[in-house]
Amino acid sequence: MEKRELNEREKAFIEALFSDEAAGDARKAKEIAGYSPTYPASVLVKRLESEIIAATKQFFSEKAPKAAWKLAGVLDDPAQIGVKELVNASKDLLDRAGLAKTEKVELSTENGLFILPAKVVSPEPEDEDEEA
Repeated sequence: MEKRELNEREKAFIEALFSDEAAGDARKAKEIAGYSPTYPASVLVKRLESEIIAATKQFFSEKAPKAAWKLAGVLDDPAQIGVKELVNASKDLLDRAGLAKTEKVELSTENGLFILPAKVVSPEPEDEDEEA
């Protein structure tokens, strides 16, 4: 899918959507960007869906260092109030920013040969004609 060029109001809408003033509220962002109050925010959001997703990823990436610092701060003061919620929120934001915990699986063999178990063959049914 080709990335299309946004017009000035669309750019202003995306920027306003992540501003402190709108704080993610599409209706407020639409008005800040100069759209008519009667223009449906849902239409604008649908039209700019991929750009909003990209901006959201960028937003999380920008907040990731703060989440990492908060998470590391728990090491200095593990008894602080709300530490469980802080850790969960920080971990969730870091996961969404693409810094998810990864599990490494290491496989090794001595000779690189993998032996399969013996194949079980079911006996073939005998013909009734041969028995008679």
